[in-house]
Amino acid sequence: MKIKTKQTTENLAKRGKVTLSGECGFSILETAIAMVLMTIVGLGIASAFFYAVGNTNSANDRELAMAVAQQRSEQLRNVAFTDTSLAATSSSGTSATLTRAGRQYSVVTTIVDSNVVNGQPTNKTITVKVTPQSGAQGWATTASSVFASVTLISQRTSLTLGPNRAF
Repeated sequence: MKIKTKQTTENLAKRGKVTLSGECGFSILETAIAMVLMTIVGLGIASAFFYAVGNTNSANDRELAMAVAQQRSEQLRNVAFTDTSLAATSSSGTSATLTRAGRQYSVVTTIVDSNVVNGQPTNKTITVKVTPQSGAQGWATTASSVFASVTLISQRTSLTLGPNRAF
């Protein structure tokens, strides 16, 4: 095909029939660079996705640990102040293991008597710490469980009047 005038060449170039500079497409080098860039972007997106999944799992552990801690606190609130389940514990507390939603949780309850009047405590500090556990998986009790563990601290007082409230 012969092109006779400059105007005809420009018209054909606008319609994509003829290239003015002689280029016909992408070279292999340009294609390889584009693929490397797309791979880097794809790996970045995949990394962000796995990071989000890990945070979702940690939030789920924390939510379930909070529910277990609240349940244990409610159990201790519903017993009489003089009940044996509210007796003072050692500094390491009492441990129990519970299973909720297929996951095991270690529950450590510490009770400290304070403000003792006539040999009887009038105030108790109750600390409930819940940590996710897993039998064979070591990661469950390391860094991820530090962020998923929950500690609730509450105060409980007796119904008797203190020494300064004799009216």
